[in-house]
Amino acid sequence: MKSIVLIRHGQSTFNAHYEATGEDPGHYDARLTELGQRQAEAARVQLADEAIDLVIASPLTRAIQTGLAIFGHRSLPFHVTCKHRERLESTCDVGRPPVELKQDFPHLDFDHLDDPWWHHEPTAKTPFTVEPLPVFEQRVSAFREWLAGHETQRIAVIGHGTFFHALTGHWMQNCEVQRWQPVR
Repeated sequence: MKSIVLIRHGQSTFNAHYEATGEDPGHYDARLTELGQRQAEAARVQLADEAIDLVIASPLTRAIQTGLAIFGHRSLPFHVTCKHRERLESTCDVGRPPVELKQDFPHLDFDHLDDPWWHHEPTAKTPFTVEPLPVFEQRVSAFREWLAGHETQRIAVIGHGTFFHALTGHWMQNCEVQRWQPVR
């Protein structure tokens, strides 16, 4: 039976600022805060005995940092995919080119990612455009199908609040762990 563990990333610099002010601070591809790093370390302890065969992380830096903090000490395949990236609604959801990600995480593979890999509209006159809800919902459905059909049985997925809410109906806190079964 397939075992899937969903893990929302730890607190990011965007999360901390937005929670304090209610304003978008302009933190593109926000990184983890010190609290976010501690949250990931606590999740590492929580999941120490969890049998995992594959880690799947979003290419947003906060998700990669969280995944590495939790599972980086294990000899596990670590796959980065934009299939479950966050819905682009704020600056923190705008990613970085694969070449920049490779500089920060040289041991991970980003060659399969498009540039840009996040939602974008080339003719837009603003720094980013919100991903239309129907496009987002289609992506969530496609991820559900992809994950349900994945050959690996024990998977940890590191991702994002809005995406996981659309997938499960539950709002996850930073570094919350949720067991989930895909329904086709």
